[in-house]
Amino acid sequence: MTALAAAAMVALSACGAAGTSDTAPSPTQTLPAGVTVEVVQLRADVAPRQAQVHVTNASDDALAIADVRLEDARFDGPATRVVAGRTSTIPAGRSVDVRVQLPPVDCSAAGEGQPDVVLEIISASESAEVTAPAADPLGFLAPLHERECRAERLADAAALAFTGFRESAPGEPATLELTVTPTGEADATITAVQTTNLLDFGADTVDGAYPLDLAVTSGGTESALVALPLVPFRCDPHAVQEDKRGTIFDVRVVVEGEPGEIELFVGDELRGRILSWVAAWCGFGD
Repeated sequence: MTALAAAAMVALSACGAAGTSDTAPSPTQTLPAGVTVEVVQLRADVAPRQAQVHVTNASDDALAIADVRLEDARFDGPATRVVAGRTSTIPAGRSVDVRVQLPPVDCSAAGEGQPDVVLEIISASESAEVTAPAADPLGFLAPLHERECRAERLADAAALAFTGFRESAPGEPATLELTVTPTGEADATITAVQTTNLLDFGADTVDGAYPLDLAVTSGGTESALVALPLVPFRCDPHAVQEDKRGTIFDVRVVVEGEPGEIELFVGDELRGRILSWVAAWCGFGD
């Protein structure tokens, strides 16, 4: 057993002496010396609502970790490994990113909080759980909680979804359909749909968005279909090949008198059609 793993096993041995099962992970409070954790959300993680637990091993020994959990009061449960049952070995002086699936937000919790990471550190047949506060260097957790709780409140007034896409010839705008369906319980205003790093609204773009000012009132029942004119913001092949957020639109809304934004993804099927249309519109491969 390495010195690093041995340090992590101290609490496990103590609990074993007290009669605890040898196979049950034992919680400890500190990471081994030289090991740090942080949580980040990269562009590719946004649409599937995932994040990365970034573990850095600056010690002199390799580190093996099994179960990885992100715990935060702003969620209604822990975020767990996307690939369950996997073990990651981190050589000395290296780091690893473990992708976790974020659970739904808990809107009864405050917007500011402290994320904790729980690592199951393993050696031979033994394991120990280590809990440590995690940094959020990109500051994504508080805004995500705010946006998704706003979307939850918006759902009391209306359901928003991109429901159709009509391709166009090069030089002409395509049409992206946004359907707004009242849910009958509250009032809200859909103010505008913002451009993305890949798509905008051509001549109809005003201050980086397509203005709507669509009011939804409680008791309403009739859906509204908005036809958004769409053109590529840029004709760079890499923009399509490496797209991560080009089909995720920020929608400006007013809910309960408070302005803000929610994120709305077109969905995988429409995303594929839109990216193919951009490639044809821009003449990639001609």
